[in-house]
Order: sequence, then structure tokens, then C-alpha cells
Amino acid sequence: MAIHENLLGGPPPTLLPDDPEPRELLASGAAPEEVAAKYPESSLAWAQLADQAFEAGRPVESYAYARTGYHRGLDALRRNGWKGHGPVPFEHEPNRGFLRALHALARAAQAIGEEPEYERCTAFLRDSSPTAAETLS
Repeated sequence: MAIHENLLGGPPPTLLPDDPEPRELLASGAAPEEVAAKYPESSLAWAQLADQAFEAGRPVESYAYARTGYHRGLDALRRNGWKGHGPVPFEHEPNRGFLRALHALARAAQAIGEEPEYERCTAFLRDSSPTAAETLS
């Protein structure tokens, strides 16, 4: 089944436009801080910053980075027709920055004891992309 099909009659999947520059910079080893400064709308750069902070034992900093990436992603989704619900397929690579930021936000929220935020973000990730929920866990 193609990711564009929707057999349940709900909203169509939201597919963010490709923005290869930040992704290519990060893949080539550029520091996420530099990429986020140059491309502040890149959820992927913020998600990588969140991952680094979390791995370094700084969950509050991770939470802040993840929240920034999450909100940048929500803005991008809305600009591209998302109405607050519906599929955001992980299979579509440009969606992965948002989904990674959402996962990082859930993880950091749980680490700082923000259980309602953790539960909300976990459910949102699962509802947006079961593949992302499985892959990123």
C-alpha cells in the first residue's frame, strides 16, 4: 500500500516538502548547533540537539531542544495542510525531523517527571506514525 492511500476515510497523510540542506549538513558531520543556527526551522537539527543533550545526561536541556523542534515541525505541518490530526508518515523522510523531535520531547518529559506530557506526546507519535513510534522507541 502506498503511503498516500487512506482506507479509513480520515485526513490524507501530511507530507512535508523536502529541505535537503540541513539534513545533508548533519549527515556530513556538521554540528547540530551550527545547523540549527543556520536553519532554525529544521526540526531535524533540534531533534539531534535534543538527542545529544539527553545522551549527555541533560534532560531539561533535551526537553527544551525537543520542544523547539516539535513546534517548528507543527508550524511546517500546518503550512502544508495538516489540520491537527492525521497521518504524518515516517516513511516520508522530510517528516522524520518532526517525528524525531516529538519522540525526543516524550522521552525528555518522562525523564523530568512530566508524565502527562510524556503520555500526550507518546500517543501523538503513535497516532501520527505507528512506524515512527516503533522505530524510535
